Amino acid sequence: MHQEKIETLTEKQKTIFEKLQPIIAQQLGVEQKQVNLGATFAEDLGADSLDMVELVMAIEEGFCIDIPDEDVKSISIVEDAVKYIQDFIN
Repeated sequence: MHQEKIETLTEKQKTIFEKLQPIIAQQLGVEQKQVNLGATFAEDLGADSLDMVELVMAIEEGFCIDIPDEDVKSISIVEDAVKYIQDFIN
């Protein structure tokens, strides 16, 4: 399933995911293979609200972007984050 999801991404989204995956794994203390496009931050990856604040800061630093607090609420799965970053850097 994970591989099928990856193949539906654009090349730019694949590049973003490949850069984002280790950031998420490191910040949340999970194995990189657990970080797939359909993984939810709270349920699947165990992120609480403090984890999400720290994760957003790491993503902002890693991608040189600024994610407003109100936008964070709309990012609940890894794929949301990939698409958000793509929209931001386009």
